Amino acid sequence: MDFTLSVKTIQYASKLQAFMDSEVFPAEAVYEKQRHELIASGKPHALPAVVEELKKKARALGLWNLFLPHSTNPHHGLSVTEYATLAEITGWSPEIAPEAINCAAPDTGNMELLDMFGTDEQKKTWLEPLLEGEFVLLLQ
Repeated sequence: MDFTLSVKTIQYASKLQAFMDSEVFPAEAVYEKQRHELIASGKPHALPAVVEELKKKARALGLWNLFLPHSTNPHHGLSVTEYATLAEITGWSPEIAPEAINCAAPDTGNMELLDMFGTDEQKKTWLEPLLEGEFVLLLQ
């Protein structure tokens, strides 16, 4: 198997690393402060506002839903091995970065399953809002 990075992967990795350096890493202290405030106010599952701000910036940079394969998202169209390079970069800020680019588990797997096997109604009800980052899906 050839693990040589494609030009597309190198470009996304460079853009993602710049986003991490300029936006995500500086936001970590704000995230921690907001997270503690949410917990203290009885909202331990709420998302800190700083992550919503980062989501907007990531979308504007084209760093959104990068986990989707070419069959689902021809715009990005990364293979699993190509996406792994980007997931490694987001792993340097695991609380913030995956969520900021809408590539956080378990939503990624749920979105892939809905895309491949969901009915049109399920896609409209669940997949579209998940792809937009409007909510997270908790299955028990």
